[in-house]
Amino acid sequence: MSKVETVYFKDPGKVNSRDALLSAKRRADELGIKDLVVASYTGETGALAAEIFKGYNLIVVAGMVGFIEPNQDRMKPEYKKAIEENGGKILRACHSFGGLGRAVNKKFNAIQVDEIIAHVLRLFGAGVKVACECACMAADAGLIRTDREVMALGGNGGGADTAVVLLPSNTHRFFDTRIREIVCKPRVWDRPQ
Repeated sequence: MSKVETVYFKDPGKVNSRDALLSAKRRADELGIKDLVVASYTGETGALAAEIFKGYNLIVVAGMVGFIEPNQDRMKPEYKKAIEENGGKILRACHSFGGLGRAVNKKFNAIQVDEIIAHVLRLFGAGVKVACECACMAADAGLIRTDREVMALGGNGGGADTAVVLLPSNTHRFFDTRIREIVCKPRVWDRPQ
C-alpha cells in the first residue's frame, strides 16, 4: 500500500492551471515520468507547461484547425513560439472521441459510441475525459509510447484543472488505457441546472 496525495480544487477552470501543472510535475518527478501531454487550444496553458516542464517530452495537444469555424486556428502565435522555444511539440489532430461520430450526430441527430465514452469519462470531470483523449491523440501520432506511463492534463473549458497518470493506448485500442492515478481535479466540475 502507498499513500499518495490527490489535490481537489474548489472550483474548475483556468484559475487552477499553475497549481495543476506544479502538482503534475511533482508527481511526475516522483514517478520518473518524462512524457507529458497537455490540452491547450489557444496555447496559453501549453506555454505555461513548456516553462514548467522544460526538458521533458511535452506534447501540447491543440486539437484541430477549424473546430469552431472552418480554417480557424485558435493558437496564438506568441504562445506557439514559447512552446516551441522551450522544446514542446504541438499536436494538431482530430479528437479521438469526436471525429466522424460528431459529424454523424450533427447530420442525423444520432449519438455515436465515441460520445458515450466521452460522457462516461466526464462522470469524473471534463478534465479526465480531455486527458484520456489527448493521450490517445499523442499515441496515435507516435509522440508518446503506449508501454510507458504519461502525465496527462486537461481542463474544463480553458486552462488545466485535472492531471492523471495513465498508461496510454492508441484510439482504436482505447480500452487498453489504464488510469493509474488522479493527481488533481476539481471537486465540483459543473453546476446542476
